[in-house]
Amino acid sequence: MNAHQNELKHDLSDSFLSGEEENGIITKNIKNEINGNWISAPNSIHEARLKAKAKRRLRKTSSRDSGRGDSFSDNGDPSRGTNGTVPPTSPKSKLLDRKSRAGKGRGLPKKGGAGGKGVWGPPGEVYDLEEVDVKDPNYDEAQENCVYETVVPPLEEGDFEKTLTPIVQEYFEHGDTNEVAELLGELNLGSMSSGVPMLAVSLALEAKASHRELTSRLLTDLCGRVLSRRDVESSFDKLLRELPDLVLDTPGASQLVGQFIARAVKDKILSKSYLDGYKGRVDCVHARAALDRAAVLLKMGMGGLRIDNLWGTGGGQRPVIQLVREMTLLLKEYLLSGDNKEAERCLRELEVPHFHHEFVYEAIVMVLESKGEKTFKMVLQLLKFLWVSSIITVDQMRRGYERVYMDIAEINIDVPRAYFILEQFVDKSFSAGFICEKLRDLCPSRGRKRFVSEGDGGRFKLESY
Repeated sequence: MNAHQNELKHDLSDSFLSGEEENGIITKNIKNEINGNWISAPNSIHEARLKAKAKRRLRKTSSRDSGRGDSFSDNGDPSRGTNGTVPPTSPKSKLLDRKSRAGKGRGLPKKGGAGGKGVWGPPGEVYDLEEVDVKDPNYDEAQENCVYETVVPPLEEGDFEKTLTPIVQEYFEHGDTNEVAELLGELNLGSMSSGVPMLAVSLALEAKASHRELTSRLLTDLCGRVLSRRDVESSFDKLLRELPDLVLDTPGASQLVGQFIARAVKDKILSKSYLDGYKGRVDCVHARAALDRAAVLLKMGMGGLRIDNLWGTGGGQRPVIQLVREMTLLLKEYLLSGDNKEAERCLRELEVPHFHHEFVYEAIVMVLESKGEKTFKMVLQLLKFLWVSSIITVDQMRRGYERVYMDIAEINIDVPRAYFILEQFVDKSFSAGFICEKLRDLCPSRGRKRFVSEGDGGRFKLESY
């Protein structure tokens, strides 16, 4: 029973050290059982047991006392072995400890979180170029000065239209020329760059007037960035040669191409001598019509026509003053060319059927202010043509004449013969059949002066107006 008690005391002493054991002083004899006999343990066993106890205690306090050579007891004295040596610290605790060895810092991760396995470094760190090791078995002297570049294969002719058509059609939706320039810059067009303006114009011929305006802007912005002036000239040359085929799908292609040429000359992406190079050398009727159209527009541009606003925008989006100006220019162009169909097309493209009474008003005022019979006959012919083609309705024609009737007194101040000319024009209009008899009878007439009046002394007045 005593043996079991002694053995229990020894086990408890392994876990808890008394004050004497902490100071290295042992007063009791330690015994051990060998082959059932109780014998006194040698000093070597006693020293080994003390060292084991000291190591176990150091392991418990290593997390808070790491980095210090001595461990302290409860009363603050350093605990040492029997030989006065400092108990070794646990190397395992140093490896697992993530705190600063100097006892400084805020407890943050080391290296700002940039350290650790599989981490290249903190964000934004710039690494120097690694020097080539000549002794590397994979070293190749021929590759030391190599420059790697992205090579875009040239666009094949069969894929040209298939690739560029969606780009142009998408441009008609967003209207951003920079995006088109970036997309074309990523393609290796090569010698096919001259086909870009031709493709864009061909698609615009079948689109609206607003799309043609976008096409003119696109050609202007691409010239100098993606295209050269030579590419634009060769593209319009191809358009003129293929006009007979384009007219089959778009009957007004000749006039539209002429307007594109005039706009390109105005925007300075075509030289002013471009039209002169075709004089006397054009056999195709459609190409000649396109060049004549461009020449007329450029001539009118010298007289004040704004060719940069040639295509215009939707009628409901423009102010009244601009619409009046465009109708006046339309009439002036018609007096120069005498083309009724062209005037009809231009008036239809204005997209303002509710404002055609202004066109009738401006046409009659132009007749009143003219001095020759040519304007009288041409305007009368144009109004009859527009009436027959149903471009100008009965209501719009009537309102146009009534507006002239209301303003004839003011017009007569600048044009003394305005009443006489208006009566003649109204009679001719009624004879042509595009105004009714009631509208003709509403035409105002200046009161005739009496040949003999009181107080004139019987003198005859030869003036009838």
